[in-house]
Amino acid sequence: MNPEQAGGDLSAFWMPFTDNRGFKARPRMFASAEGMYYRTPEGRPVLDSTAGLWCVNAGHGRRAIVEAIREQAAELDFAPTFQLGHPKAFELASALADMMPAGLDRIFFTNSGSEAADTSLKMALAYHRANGEGARTRLIGRERGYHGTNMGGTSVGGIGGNRRSFGAQIWGVDHLSATYRAEAAFTRGQPDTNEDMAGELERLVALHGPETIAAVIVEPVACSTGVLVPPRGYLERLREITARHGILLIFDEVITAFGRLGAPTAAHYFGITPDIVTMAKGLTNAAVPMGAVAASRAVHDRIVEGAPRGIEFFHGYTYSGHPLAAAAGLATLGVYAEDGLFARAADLNAYWEAAVHGLKGERHVVDVRNLGLIAGIELTPRADSPGRRAFDVFQRCFDDGLLIRVTGDIIALSPPLIISEAQIDEIVERIGTALRAVD
Repeated sequence: MNPEQAGGDLSAFWMPFTDNRGFKARPRMFASAEGMYYRTPEGRPVLDSTAGLWCVNAGHGRRAIVEAIREQAAELDFAPTFQLGHPKAFELASALADMMPAGLDRIFFTNSGSEAADTSLKMALAYHRANGEGARTRLIGRERGYHGTNMGGTSVGGIGGNRRSFGAQIWGVDHLSATYRAEAAFTRGQPDTNEDMAGELERLVALHGPETIAAVIVEPVACSTGVLVPPRGYLERLREITARHGILLIFDEVITAFGRLGAPTAAHYFGITPDIVTMAKGLTNAAVPMGAVAASRAVHDRIVEGAPRGIEFFHGYTYSGHPLAAAAGLATLGVYAEDGLFARAADLNAYWEAAVHGLKGERHVVDVRNLGLIAGIELTPRADSPGRRAFDVFQRCFDDGLLIRVTGDIIALSPPLIISEAQIDEIVERIGTALRAVD
C-alpha cells in the first residue's frame, strides 16, 4: 500500500516502537477485525497470530464486549475515582480479586501495563516505608526484562534499546541475568538446568544488603524480548529467597495473565504466589485500555491501615477504573468463563507445541521456545544488519495474509485463545514459506 492509498498525509502521527520513515514509505494498515482475522482497507484478510499485541485473547469483535461498552457509554461516560466512585469499578475489582491467587485480593486500577508496573514499584516502596523500613529503596529487575516504558518500568527493565536513549533513570536499580541459555535450544516447555540462576539473587542480597532491597520484579515468562521460558525451579527459588529476606516479589503478568498459559495467571500455572501481580492487555480484551495491580492483603493493609487518617497512597490516574474500561473488563471476564477459553488454551498446548517445533530445521532457525500458547522462533541474524532478517519475514508474512510479531531476530507468536488446530497449521506453514523465501 502506498501513502495515498493509506489515507494521504501520515506525517502527524509519531508512531510508537516503529520505523516511522520505513512505515510511512510503505504503510501496513488495518481497517476492521473479527474473530481470528484483521482486514486491510482493501478487504484482504490477515490471520492474527499475535492477538493484536499479546492482548486480544478472546478474539476480535466479541459482541458481548462491544455491547457492554456501548451501553456503558450511554449510561455513564466518565466518573472520577478520586474520593468518589461508580459501581462497575468495584464490581470488576471484586471479580478480579476472586480470580487471583488466594490473598491477592486488593485491586488498584491503571490504564496500561506500563502504569501497572510503576504502580507496583510504588506499592513496594510504600509498603516498606509503612513497615518502618524506609531504607528498602532498591529495586531488582532482570536483563532482557520488559516492564513497560514509564521511568520506573524502564529502569527495572533490561532491554538495552529501551534504556539507552534516556540517560539517568531511577537510582539504585540492579538486575538479575536473563534466563536464556543457548544450550537449551529447542527445549519443549521449561528447560531443565543444573545452574542455580535464581541463586544470583543471593549474591545481589549479599552485595547490597537485604535491608536495602524493596522488591524483585520479573515476568514469569519474558515475552516481549523473544519468549524466554524460565527453567524448572527458577521461580520457586526466587519466591523462597525473597520471602526469606523480606523482599517483595512482583510478577509482571501483563502478558501471561488471562489464559495465555492455560490458567488465570502464571502464578496459578506455576503454583507460586507472589506479593503483587500486574496485569493489563487481556483484562479488557484490549477493547478499552486498562491495567490493574493485585496486591496481597498484607501489602494493602500495611499501607492503608497503618496510615494517618486521610489519603493513604498518594498515587493514581484520572482514568483509574474508567466506567467504559470496567464494563469492558466485566464483559471480557464473562466471555472467558462462558467460552472456557483458559481450559481451551491448556487443551491446545500440546498441538501448538508440536506445530511450532516443526519449524526446527527450517532455514535460518536456531531455536524454538514455547510455553502455553506462546512461542519464540529465533533466527540467525545477518552479520551486517541484526534484526533485518526477521523484519523481512514479518513483511513477507503480512503480504501473505499473516500477522506475526518480531523482536530483534526473534519471531514471537501469541494467538487469540479461540484459535483452531487448522489455523495453527496455517500459521506454521506460512512462516515456513517466508523463511524459505528470505535470504
